[in-house]
Amino acid sequence: MIDHRLETLRVLRERGTVTATAEALHLTPSTVSQQLRRLGHDLGVDLLEAQGRRVRLTAAAHTVLRHADVLAAQWERARADLAGHRAGTAGQVRFCAVSSALAALVAPAAARLREDHPALAVHMSEKESEDAAHLLLARRCDIAVVIPSEQTPAPDDARFAQWPVLDEPQDLLVPAGHPLASRGPARLADAAGEPWIGSPDRFDQHQLMLAACAAAGFTPRLAHEANEWFAVSALVARGFGIGLVPRLAPLPPEDDVVRVPLRGAAAPSRRIIAIVRRGSETQPPIARGLDALRAAARR
Repeated sequence: MIDHRLETLRVLRERGTVTATAEALHLTPSTVSQQLRRLGHDLGVDLLEAQGRRVRLTAAAHTVLRHADVLAAQWERARADLAGHRAGTAGQVRFCAVSSALAALVAPAAARLREDHPALAVHMSEKESEDAAHLLLARRCDIAVVIPSEQTPAPDDARFAQWPVLDEPQDLLVPAGHPLASRGPARLADAAGEPWIGSPDRFDQHQLMLAACAAAGFTPRLAHEANEWFAVSALVARGFGIGLVPRLAPLPPEDDVVRVPLRGAAAPSRRIIAIVRRGSETQPPIARGLDALRAAARR
C-alpha cells in the first residue's frame, strides 16, 4: 500500500550506489534509476544529483526519506494488527546472523520453532553484521542477530528496533603446552609479548581484539591473519600465534588448543543483539522468532 519506489530510495540511502541498490533488490541498475526518476517527477522534486560517476541524494530526497521511514514503521504496525486477526500459527520468519550466533543461538531457536509451530517456515542465513541493515530494509531478513559496531544501525535509528540477546565472553586461545594453558584464568596483559592471529576482514571481531588489548595496555603484534574459527584454531594449534575467540565459537575437536578464560577489568566480551524493522516485532511469526531466540540465549 506504500509506493514501492520509496523502499528503493531507502535502500539507496543504505547502500550508497545504484548498482548496490539494484543488487540488494534483485533489480537492474536501469530499473532503479528509472523508478527514482519517476518518483521525483511525481513528487515534483529532484531526488538525485550527479557526483562524478555516482549519484547522491538531494535535500529533497532526505525530506522524502524522513517521511518514508515513518510510513514504513506504521505499515509494519498495520501488518502486525492485521496479523492479530489471524491465528498466526503459519507464515515465515527469516533469520540472518553472524556465524557463532547462527550456530549457538539461531539454530536452537529454529529447532524450537519447528517443534512448537510446525506450520511456521524458518529460513536461516549466515551474514556479517554490516549486512544487517540492507537485508532488513530489502525484506530479505526479518530478524538480524549481529555484533553492534559503527557499521550496524545506531541504537536510535528510527528504522529499526533492537534488543540485547547475550553478552558473550572472549577466551584466549593458546596451543596445548603453552605456559598460560594450565594456569586457569589469565589477564589479557599476560599475553602482551605473544604473536597474535588477527582477523582484519572480520571487522567486529578484529576491532574488539584491538580495543581489548589497548585497554590492557599493549598493541598486539599481528603475525598472521585468519577469519574462520577453524583456521584460527589450526594456526594456534601449530604454534603460529595466539588469538581471541568468542565463547560460543565452535572449534575443531582435533586441534590441540586450550581456551583460557580471561579475568580483570580488560577481560573482553561482545554483545550480541537482535534487530528488526521497527514496527514488525509484534507480527506473530517475528514475535515467535524473537521469543525463541531469547529462550535459546537463556539456555
